[in-house]
Amino acid sequence: MKTSKLLVRLVISIGVLAFVAAGLGVFWQGTASPYGFTTLRGESVSIQGSGLYQFDSVSNASQAIAQDFVTFFLGIPLLFVSLWLYTRHLLRGQLLLCGTLAYFLYTYTSYAMLVSFNGLFLLYVALFSLSLVAFIISLTAIELDSLPGHFSTKLPRKSIAAFLFVLASFLLLAWLGRIVPALFSGKPPVGLENSTTLVIQVLDLGILVPLSYCAGVLLLKEQAWGYLLSAVVLIKGFTLGTAISAMVLGQLLAGVEVSPVEALIFPVITSIGIALSIVLLKNVLEQETTYKAELILQK
Repeated sequence: MKTSKLLVRLVISIGVLAFVAAGLGVFWQGTASPYGFTTLRGESVSIQGSGLYQFDSVSNASQAIAQDFVTFFLGIPLLFVSLWLYTRHLLRGQLLLCGTLAYFLYTYTSYAMLVSFNGLFLLYVALFSLSLVAFIISLTAIELDSLPGHFSTKLPRKSIAAFLFVLASFLLLAWLGRIVPALFSGKPPVGLENSTTLVIQVLDLGILVPLSYCAGVLLLKEQAWGYLLSAVVLIKGFTLGTAISAMVLGQLLAGVEVSPVEALIFPVITSIGIALSIVLLKNVLEQETTYKAELILQK
């Protein structure tokens, strides 16, 4: 495996820019009090009123701050650890880098399209663009033909596939549970706040849900794309799941009402995702082998 200098530069740029963006989100809070605001749909929401997210609702601002905290203290260190492993020509590093870049791509796509316009708008766009290019390059750097041979026969493919199906089904039902009633009632869906549409639901229902289903099916069939996509979804899932769990806590601290079901399920899913991510990476074989050859080695 040859190290891509372009990918290394892109990842370093992402880490530096994210350090600035997430750092300001965490440490620039302000002291002004929230104020009431009537949305285009006639709903009354509380606007943060201070800090980087002063024009976002209290609910959205508390979630963004919590995600910035996770990005700053978990996402960025994980990004540089995975880059270091990648430069050492380790397949674990490649897979970890793909999944971590998927987290940054998802995060700053949502920031660029969801966060109310602020002084970091162009920074969000740059992070979205850099993450997209870096993610594509990291995926194409994986040698798909030989990838299945780099996984141990002990890899619990059925358990990982089952988790991916449960994750996709949970998101599908959770978001449709908000959207469908709103379509029939004519009322704004829960969580719309001061936004005009549901950006997170677009990303989840349009990308993450079908990707998780496809990854699970392909993994069960032992297809190369199944191994790769499963790794990406798992690693992206546990980093984002950690951020979502932090968002729930941030909302509770801000006095925002949170669904008890979501508050319980997200941390559970995140914990399982972390465990399966570790299991998957532990079952990566840096030297390619075959199923029969590995059985012989085990004997």
